[in-house]
Amino acid sequence: NDEIPLQTTFVLNNVNHHHHHPSHPHLRHFHQEQQQQSCMKRHPSHPAAVHSHHHHHHHPGRRKSDNKASTYGINYLLSNWTNGNYDNSGTPWKTRKYNPGVDGLHEEIMDFYNFMSPRPEETTMRQEVVDRIESVIKELWPTAEVQIFGSFSTGLFLPTSDIDLVVFGKWEKPPLQQLEQALRKHNVAEPYSIKVLDKATVPIIKLTDQETEVKVDISFNMETGIKAASFIKEYVKKYTVLPYLILVLKQFLLQRDLNEVFTGGISSYSLILMVISFLQLHPRIDARNPNMNLGILLIEFFELYGRHFNYLKTGIRIKNGGAYMAKEDIMKAMSNGYRPSMLCIEDPLLPGNDVGRSSYGAMQVKEAFDYAYIILGHAVSPLARSYPNKDSDSTLGRIIKVTQEVINYREWIIKKWGCRHNAHIERNKGTGTLLGVGVEDQQQRDSVSPRSADSPMSLSSPQQHSSASSASSLSGSDIVSIAFHPCPYNPINILHYMGYSTF
Repeated sequence: NDEIPLQTTFVLNNVNHHHHHPSHPHLRHFHQEQQQQSCMKRHPSHPAAVHSHHHHHHHPGRRKSDNKASTYGINYLLSNWTNGNYDNSGTPWKTRKYNPGVDGLHEEIMDFYNFMSPRPEETTMRQEVVDRIESVIKELWPTAEVQIFGSFSTGLFLPTSDIDLVVFGKWEKPPLQQLEQALRKHNVAEPYSIKVLDKATVPIIKLTDQETEVKVDISFNMETGIKAASFIKEYVKKYTVLPYLILVLKQFLLQRDLNEVFTGGISSYSLILMVISFLQLHPRIDARNPNMNLGILLIEFFELYGRHFNYLKTGIRIKNGGAYMAKEDIMKAMSNGYRPSMLCIEDPLLPGNDVGRSSYGAMQVKEAFDYAYIILGHAVSPLARSYPNKDSDSTLGRIIKVTQEVINYREWIIKKWGCRHNAHIERNKGTGTLLGVGVEDQQQRDSVSPRSADSPMSLSSPQQHSSASSASSLSGSDIVSIAFHPCPYNPINILHYMGYSTF
């Protein structure tokens, strides 16, 4: 059985301590899923039909239940509902048979990316959400300027990703309550979804759009988000493999509820900086090569941050080509003084800021990465070819799944916004739009996709990383396990290294 075993669900999904009583949560989610299917049959026209019981009695502390992409308990559901069909397997991107090993994983990552990438209808729907909120803001403050940042701006968003907005205007302090009241008055948000976080480092309003269930974060006069979006776009141009890795890794964290600092994970910005650092400092490859094998890169990313990176002593620096730094050296320069931070990432746009500072769940993320490294390492091993597999089995599907709830939601979007999309294109012809990445940008990015034809087949022996920028910033033997494993690294050796001789 290639499915992720139920006993590892606690690593996979990070849901409290339910793994001590494995039957209860899976049965609970099975009954929830039955309710969801029943709701879908009765009310197929609205996304809330998929999970209507989640919102009408919403409790502010119940964050995880809002996650359509959560795969907690999915193994139980799939084992009861699937008959080896692609469409119900949790791997809807897989519609063909792949080559064995890392080449097949590369092909599958590309299919996942193409399947999960934003569709024109999803972009149109999100733009409507932005327009709706902007009209409320403009009614309050006609001279205010609303800008998009974050994943909607960069194009690196999943179907259920939040929209990040920033409002620029002349206020002594952010008028959070004033905007909250206006949003309630215009019924823009689901009533129980609006939250004003005025004590946060960056005060924001959080809401869920009434019509679309898209979550939105609104901040005031914060230029850093806009600059970060531009920074990420530049690196997407520099490393064409970046969007593919980001979408897979975002899904990996999202379904485990490890994608927000608020719920004990890491932020998207932290994740993107970790991937950029990985590509900058890879000892053996030119990450700018669009023909790099994505399967190799994904496994080595999990290996680095799941197994070898020294979180206790090492900080990540992106600027000037990238480097690993002794954490105390980075922390001394931080504006908040020396504060212990498990995941230390120097903000390339604001060197006094530690991007990973609030990520108290960094070790849970590390464990999940290590788990993925083991699972994928086994899956691409030549030994796996002699292991009984069904043609429908997915290598990538061993670590990520797309829930039926997300698939239903996307289908609803395409059905409802398909006719509006063309009208939206016509309306925006010749006019500036808030959207940072359009369909043409997406197509241009796809045109330089990594191709499997020229991908390297062999996993050559990595050398201990010794670039001038990195080596000069490390302090002696304190930081030894921060680069790539110096042993020969290929699918056979993975198994010996981890102590596995057979499956």
